Amino acid sequence: MDFTSIIGIISCILLVVSGIIVEKTGNVDIGALINFADPQSALIVIGGTFAALFASFSLTSLKEVPKHLKIIMTKDKHNPNDYIDAIVGCAEIARKNGLLALEEHANEQEDPFLKSSLLLIVDAIDADKVRAMLEGDLGYMNARHEEAVSIYEKGSALAPAFGMIGTLIGLINMLAGLDLNVEGGTDSLTSGMAVALITTFYGSMLANVFFTPIANKLQVRHEREVLCKEIVIEGILSIQSGENPKFIREKLMSFLSEKDKMSLSDSGDGEDGDKKKKKPKKEKKKK
Repeated sequence: MDFTSIIGIISCILLVVSGIIVEKTGNVDIGALINFADPQSALIVIGGTFAALFASFSLTSLKEVPKHLKIIMTKDKHNPNDYIDAIVGCAEIARKNGLLALEEHANEQEDPFLKSSLLLIVDAIDADKVRAMLEGDLGYMNARHEEAVSIYEKGSALAPAFGMIGTLIGLINMLAGLDLNVEGGTDSLTSGMAVALITTFYGSMLANVFFTPIANKLQVRHEREVLCKEIVIEGILSIQSGENPKFIREKLMSFLSEKDKMSLSDSGDGEDGDKKKKKPKKEKKKK
């Protein structure tokens, strides 16, 4: 599980609530929360935002929302280092036993994209056609993910807009019923202004605590998945052309950041170091 999104959203809410109930003197006034509770404002902002989203996107796209929430709460399975190791392992098998030997190995892969990519080169399809097919799949995935992210980006734009609509409605009603000649007219002005501004508060909270973080998290996951798929495409074509596994590893590492390169290099150096430590022991036995 990836709890960063949940922790972040809950922390935002708690910090805002703390700012409302904690006074300058340090005392806690729970009753202050009542000033921010207004069912009509919530109906305008929350109801209006989701109604506008319903009008903006197809039902098929909106049905994917639970899937999106599951994605941001689960651990990201797309680790570029793991993909590089898997491709290099496939390259070593192909170098020793030929491309046909990869068919059984392909069926063991959990990633459908990697599995289908391996099967394409096992079937001896032309390299240009393999690249075109894989890049086509990548393009379709980009389109799907862009639509998913756009739902939450649109929501982050609509929520403050409906907050402003609610504020305007409140101000119009307040000014229409305002009569300063009557006793207590000034008090009704200040209380009406406070109620009118609550909708802006609701809209800002909905946009910045819910929609924007989800959109950003989905975008980060998308970029990570695209990187892994680009690594797969380049690695598969390199295997098909019969390149050396060590050269393939070096080529694919160019996709990584310097930090990821160091971690991958350190793991490889550790294995070599173990082998080097074992050699002197064998030499002593021979003597």
